[in-house]
Amino acid sequence: MNVTEKILHAHLVSGTPVAGQEVAIRIDQTLTQDATGTMAYLQFESMGIDRAKTELSVSYVDHNTVQIGFENADDHDYLQSVAKKYGIVYSKPGNGICHQLHLERFGKPGKTLIGSDSHTPTGGGLGMLAFGAGGIDVAVAMGGGPYCIAWPKVVGIRLTGSLPPGVSAKDVILAVLRRFGSKGNVGKIFEYYGPALAGLDVPSRATIANMGAELGVTTSVFPSDDVTRAFLKAQGREADWVPLAADDETYDETWELDLSTLEPLAAAPHNPGNIETIAEHLGQRVNQIMIGSCTNSSYRDIKTVALLLKGKHVHPDVEVGIACGSKQVVRMLADEGLLSDLIAAGCRILENACGFCIGAHMSPATDAVCLRTSNRNFEGRSGTQSAKVYLVSPETAAASALAGAFADPRALEVPAVSMPERFTLDDSMFLYRDTAGAGVPGTEIKRGPNIGEVPPRRPLPECLDGVATIKVGDKITTDHIMPAGARLKYRSNIPEYAKYVFEHTDPGFHAAALANRDAGKANVIVAGESYGQGSSREHAALCPMYLGVRAVIAKSIERIHRANLINFGIVPFAFADPEDYDRVSQGDALVIERLREAIAGDGHATVRNLSNNTTFDVTTELSDRQKRLLLAGGLLSAVAQGQA
Repeated sequence: MNVTEKILHAHLVSGTPVAGQEVAIRIDQTLTQDATGTMAYLQFESMGIDRAKTELSVSYVDHNTVQIGFENADDHDYLQSVAKKYGIVYSKPGNGICHQLHLERFGKPGKTLIGSDSHTPTGGGLGMLAFGAGGIDVAVAMGGGPYCIAWPKVVGIRLTGSLPPGVSAKDVILAVLRRFGSKGNVGKIFEYYGPALAGLDVPSRATIANMGAELGVTTSVFPSDDVTRAFLKAQGREADWVPLAADDETYDETWELDLSTLEPLAAAPHNPGNIETIAEHLGQRVNQIMIGSCTNSSYRDIKTVALLLKGKHVHPDVEVGIACGSKQVVRMLADEGLLSDLIAAGCRILENACGFCIGAHMSPATDAVCLRTSNRNFEGRSGTQSAKVYLVSPETAAASALAGAFADPRALEVPAVSMPERFTLDDSMFLYRDTAGAGVPGTEIKRGPNIGEVPPRRPLPECLDGVATIKVGDKITTDHIMPAGARLKYRSNIPEYAKYVFEHTDPGFHAAALANRDAGKANVIVAGESYGQGSSREHAALCPMYLGVRAVIAKSIERIHRANLINFGIVPFAFADPEDYDRVSQGDALVIERLREAIAGDGHATVRNLSNNTTFDVTTELSDRQKRLLLAGGLLSAVAQGQA
């Protein structure tokens, strides 16, 4: 077996291991972050379970650390009290970014992990099967329930050669994106192997696994080898190491990438799959450069930047911000004098948090050209609708910061940064490690005025009598559906957050959907290809559910978002004939008779468009479990009814 199959078989609870068939797997670890965790824990509370049942569950605060108003601080109080009560490790604001921290302090080869963040697959760099999921899936796993996925096809990515100076792991994953694109990879796991792995340290592997999310794959994974062992030993965790490798090259599909042929790359606006070379942009002026995020904020990444900027100063026309991934990274840079070098070079040192990546701060100026080492460059994600964001490596970012324009780092003497024999260890900002798995039952949960309740679900109606409330195009992301940035502080207050559904796509959506819902009409979203790309933000299903959305009809829907739709009782339909997309207009009256019968059966239904007197067919492929969830009105309703 390959690595993927070994871990899956070791955790298989039920189901048949045949590609495309749904299976249930046991989950060892969970993680949440504050932008999605608050609702996840509200859902966990609603299940009435006395403590977390996993080997380890960690609640990280890393997204909403800019505390303007009471909302974010109140949510942090809620998260901390929940962690104490239910036996969850709590990572305080300022400790760092969840994926970097989990890699450093908790990840274990051969284990399973799900997190309420789409970049949870970062753990694949350590030889874990780590999945991004909706918060409700995390809540169920914390309660001891399994996680359900389609048994994947495994794509083997064979890496050969070695990276030239100035080319790094970010360029590797951008090359993979250039080959496979950001859609069409649903139901696959990418497994990396080959002789080049000996030259890729764990942070580099984690960068590649992290941006597998942009490919749309279920997850990505590396073997656990001597490189993995050395990293864990340096973290004081050698006892967590186990060897894990594929027995042979038995993959459903393979592709070989010679690292020695790579050059510096960039993902151009407005999608991580728009890959171009840095050479195509040499000399193009740049306004802002942001270095960090869960993709490129490791000790290796930031030290490389610091050494490139040491004794120099960034271009006067460029704003440069740096966000390290963890307190460990900051302390080590400070102890080595490198933090001082970054400050002397004119960089702004930001909090160890996700902030700029999600548009929560450091938004660029109007029409600015911005280089970022993060993982997504969707339109408006930076917080500025007109900004043009390019995704690049730390090396390219540093070279361009000096030039004030796109620059090729190979023109500089790029240092080789090796892993330290020992990382600085300071776990003082992890609380309740001693009570993890047990909790303190008498703990009072702190609920500020922004902490709402989990909205009620309604069973699927016999007949869908609805309206095509919005029609959108291809590659609509969860950022389009549910904006982040300044709006994230409402994530625990669904009636308030729901006011911003499709805020930038159709500002009138909230009012129209609410009016339809209150008039007894179902709202239907009509979409093109790859609907729901991007984050695991379950609010992109939860808030539409609150507004009365009962179905999405699209040419295709991405994996995590599709699962979230089902979890909240929204039917994910696909056009049987994609050309029928052109025959539906926003505002059309749509009817699906015998809807429950269709869902309980083969998933085929006929839609009557009363506005133009036509019909078209839609389909949805559902497991028996997913059918039960939709009929009940969602996962929590099914749990309450014993149908999950």
